[in-house]
Amino acid sequence: MLQVLVCGVVVFPGLFFTFRKVLPSIFKQWTDADVVLVSERLVSSIHAVMATTAGIIVVSSCKGNVIMDRHWLTTYFVIWYGVPYMSYDIFAMYLSHYYRFRVKDHKDYKSHSLRTVNSFVRKEFLLVLHHIALLTILLPVTLFFRKDQGDYFIGCLFLTELSTPFVSLGKILIQLGMQDCWLHKVNGGMVLLSFFMCRIALFPYMYWAYGSHYGIPLYSVPFHLPLSTSLGNLCILAPQVYWFVLLCRKGYRLYRRQRDAQNQASPLSSPQPVSDISKAD
Repeated sequence: MLQVLVCGVVVFPGLFFTFRKVLPSIFKQWTDADVVLVSERLVSSIHAVMATTAGIIVVSSCKGNVIMDRHWLTTYFVIWYGVPYMSYDIFAMYLSHYYRFRVKDHKDYKSHSLRTVNSFVRKEFLLVLHHIALLTILLPVTLFFRKDQGDYFIGCLFLTELSTPFVSLGKILIQLGMQDCWLHKVNGGMVLLSFFMCRIALFPYMYWAYGSHYGIPLYSVPFHLPLSTSLGNLCILAPQVYWFVLLCRKGYRLYRRQRDAQNQASPLSSPQPVSDISKAD
């Protein structure tokens, strides 16, 4: 009974609805869209901390033999927390989308309907596809097709969640109107660093670890693995690269905006030569 109560099916929706009840009493000026967004990000951060912790435990326990070493937490976490969270998060993302348009008095968002669901899927197609891919690829691979091998690499995949708390913190700071503070700037750097290391560089590392185990060079690993494995990794990696590019563009825009604001605020002691302006641009 206790195991059922603490599993993800209960924990994540329970936390989400608890935050939805508590936050309006603290931030009375927030709209429903604000409350749902922050609630979703807080639950995402909690799941990310759990997944990262599980990943560290599994990876550190299975590093002796990355193929054959086992840890019970690998399968347990996927079944009891990974799958319930991914299913819940699709629903939470839909609610965030729904209330974001509802507070703008959009005519199609007076109530839930197939139209609002369809609009959500179209606008957040890549995120929805990513979640569905994890449910249809990671779950079967973890439970049925690994032949009790590769817990180390499943643990590595858990570590991809390390960047999520930083992404969530950035959105929460913006919601609190703190986007100009030093914490938001430092957090932005941590977002880029953690996202690149744990969601992009991690995949070449896993191929390197596999090659080191069998004594084959990195470039030969894709030809040593089943085609389905490399395709599955590509399906997970491709959206990460796309999102990282978007993060870099957003970070650069914020940097340019803050730099321009500082230049406008500071008095000019002397006019800048036109040639220097051209070089700066």
